[in-house]
Amino acid sequence: TIQCKSLRDSGKVLKRHDVAYFMASVDALDEVTAFAKEHDANFPILSDATKETSDAYGVLSPIGFAKRWTFYIDKSGAIVSIDKNVNPRSAGSDLDATLSRLNL
Repeated sequence: TIQCKSLRDSGKVLKRHDVAYFMASVDALDEVTAFAKEHDANFPILSDATKETSDAYGVLSPIGFAKRWTFYIDKSGAIVSIDKNVNPRSAGSDLDATLSRLNL
């Protein structure tokens, strides 16, 4: 919830970058949709209920939760950076800073 709110509240700043950003959850689509509405998310929150994508990206924990990692993917589809130390409270400003640093 804190991470979603941080990204939501940073929306205007993040729009300065020419990127698409979203969150992904291993929860079912109806749960993700309700969560997004409840917290006024102004960005997509994707459902990975099968956990296949989370597993493929190496973020699926042994107990079935997804780790809070941020993947920075350039326009060619290459992963240019991975933040494995996401701070939910500052996720929006951290995303802005990293996008600026990476020139994305």
